[in-house]
Amino acid sequence: MPVLYLTEDEVRQVLTMEIALEGVEAGLRKMALEEAFNNPRSRCQTDNVMLHVLPAAAKTLGVIGFKAYSTSRAGARFHVTLYDGKTGEMMALMQADFLGQMRTGAASGVASKYLSRKESSAVGIFGTGKQARTQLLAVCKVRPTAKAWVWSRNEENRRAFAAEMSKTCGIEVVAASAPEEAAQNADIICTATSAREPILKGEWLVAGQHLNIAGSNFQSKSEIDVEVVKRANLVCIDNKDQGKLEAGDFVAALDQRVLEWYDIVELGRIVANRAPGRASPQDITLFKSLGIGLEDIAVGVRVLEAAKAAGIGKWLEL
Repeated sequence: MPVLYLTEDEVRQVLTMEIALEGVEAGLRKMALEEAFNNPRSRCQTDNVMLHVLPAAAKTLGVIGFKAYSTSRAGARFHVTLYDGKTGEMMALMQADFLGQMRTGAASGVASKYLSRKESSAVGIFGTGKQARTQLLAVCKVRPTAKAWVWSRNEENRRAFAAEMSKTCGIEVVAASAPEEAAQNADIICTATSAREPILKGEWLVAGQHLNIAGSNFQSKSEIDVEVVKRANLVCIDNKDQGKLEAGDFVAALDQRVLEWYDIVELGRIVANRAPGRASPQDITLFKSLGIGLEDIAVGVRVLEAAKAAGIGKWLEL
């Protein structure tokens, strides 16, 4: 059976944030309905390279597959592989750096759609990298965003991000002069940094906010302090099983008994109306995004369909 191979440039030609949002939302809903399954990320390494593998299956999407990526001092390389859910035949192999950025942003977009106040118009962004860009792009697609503040340690990066994303999103993006400015002015806060120690403090939060905490997927890293968790009225995550291995943002709160795993709701259950979301306009809601394989294959299958329709990619006999 021929396999469609897609390069990064070809994925970029067909993958929009709207497609990513649809894919992630559908995948999370199907997981809550037990029509899709996600295995936590596994890792192994040599002295120089770490391999990360995220497998998942979605029977009603007709696919099973995985994302695999290697990280080293030289950088990272990402691929998504899709198989037919009935025959097991390989269907597609695609480079997936851009796909991963978009699905991570889309996860926060879905969380913001279901948990933030509908009138939310101001966003605070912590981080200025590729992941921070898709966080803001996704939120702008689901809420009437008018202004955003961005914070990172490097002022030059903040200003460059603000100029670029003002044009990309068609809104006013301001380089914040201090981290609390990005937090206190926002209805929705997104963190997408490589920080090992908290960069968002609970004392800066304002009633009614929604938080997307997306930067860390290692237990040794946390972007938020315990006070953030204390102030959250609702805490949710994309996948609990993976969270127990990777959610460094919750470690201190769990250790101090501020939070218990039974208090944490999977986002898909809220999407599928199997668990309540925001209870009050004054609630602070928190979504911990880890990035799961189910999101990758749910977006990947839509990329495959769009690429076939557009006649792009290279068919391989494997």
